[in-house]
Amino acid sequence: MTMLTNRSSIDVAPSPGAPAAPPRSVQTGAHPNAVLAAIGAGALAAIWLWWRNTGAISGLGDWLTNAGRVTGLLAGYGVVVLVALMARIPPLERGIGADKLARWHAKGGRYTVSLITAHALLIIWGYSITGHTNVISQSGTLVMSYPDVLMATVGGLLFIGVGAVSARAARRRMRYETWYYLHLYTYLAIALAFSHQFATGAEFIDNRLARVVWSAMYAVVGAAILWYRVVVPVRQTLRHRLRIQDVYPEGPGVVSIVIEGKHLDELGAQAGQFFRWRFLTRELWWASNPYSLSAAPAGGTLRITVKALGEHSAALVRLRPGTRVYAEGPYGAMTAVRRRQRKVLLIAGGIGITPLRALFEELPGEVALLYRAHQDADVVFRQELGVIAARRGARLHVVTGSRAQLGWDPLSPVVLTANFPDLSSYDVYVCGPEGMAQAVVAALRAAKVPRRQIHHESFEF
Repeated sequence: MTMLTNRSSIDVAPSPGAPAAPPRSVQTGAHPNAVLAAIGAGALAAIWLWWRNTGAISGLGDWLTNAGRVTGLLAGYGVVVLVALMARIPPLERGIGADKLARWHAKGGRYTVSLITAHALLIIWGYSITGHTNVISQSGTLVMSYPDVLMATVGGLLFIGVGAVSARAARRRMRYETWYYLHLYTYLAIALAFSHQFATGAEFIDNRLARVVWSAMYAVVGAAILWYRVVVPVRQTLRHRLRIQDVYPEGPGVVSIVIEGKHLDELGAQAGQFFRWRFLTRELWWASNPYSLSAAPAGGTLRITVKALGEHSAALVRLRPGTRVYAEGPYGAMTAVRRRQRKVLLIAGGIGITPLRALFEELPGEVALLYRAHQDADVVFRQELGVIAARRGARLHVVTGSRAQLGWDPLSPVVLTANFPDLSSYDVYVCGPEGMAQAVVAALRAAKVPRRQIHHESFEF
């Protein structure tokens, strides 16, 4: 019952001596721990800046006001970190991965919105106690009388609004494009709040060096956003002149799109990576969505495969050859460079097969693919996967049907270790719906697979 070779499975046995693709020469990226250490060091520097400019603290009002100063400094620093994480800086993308950066950004966003809220409340409370006024009167005085506080208040409310629509419950109820464009108001919020920091911040009023360093921090991150999210994609578009070569169905609601262009080898795209694609048609030009490469880059073309899960993805079936394409990337760290072990297991769920199909084709060495789908009709690339497995001598298991229908769980620790007895010596790449992927990662950890050997990226916004 625990073996994958059953009536719901396709099992292609390895053929000894099958050639494997050679590893590519790739650039290394920033180490996650080093980046976190740098972020922490910056936060400590912001606290030190407050400490350096603070004398003796006495009384509740003074304590509250200084707590407001600290949270304000940390909030000002936090927004810079949030923007830097999403600036698509290549060393961060290669070393950490787009999905982990997004998770850091989301978690940091919650902290930053909390700091902004705490800053406002603590300052109002502290000033009202010191000035012997009520908080409502003190709020009005701060907003109307202190320089740039009104703009900062608007900026703070924008931050809180963006944080609210970014909550998981709210995101699930809106289109990706709506959420994306609402998120852009973050830049306006930062611009509105910036001058407030220098106009009323005691740490900056008499400290020219602090003003220069703080301004430079904002300027560098702003330049990174402008360069990597605007200049580089535009230059890339002009250089590579991407156009759709072909569009064809892969199954119910699933379509593959082949993109051709010039000098595509210069992109350095690898199997497992994705681009943010903008198709320049009347109905799609305004939307930029992430889709993974579904084949290893070769022959001057790139291929993506998309399942109709929303308005944008459903419209892709209507694309026609010759349509111009604007692409940002490649992004993502779920590539061959992550590999540490000689053996590799790829675990795909549903349309999550797309990046793993490319890795299945390109990863060198001993590779196995376990592909999980609800029903036979959901299996994509069935013929291609069989050809790749036979050509390179890889194990291929395609398991369909619900756990109730099968009578067992193909992704449980027991079943995985029964089929791969030395599972802890594998590198495992996982891609699929978020719930499935989290369950697989938990199963792998229960099967004693070291965390550093589990590679997973999720592109759910």
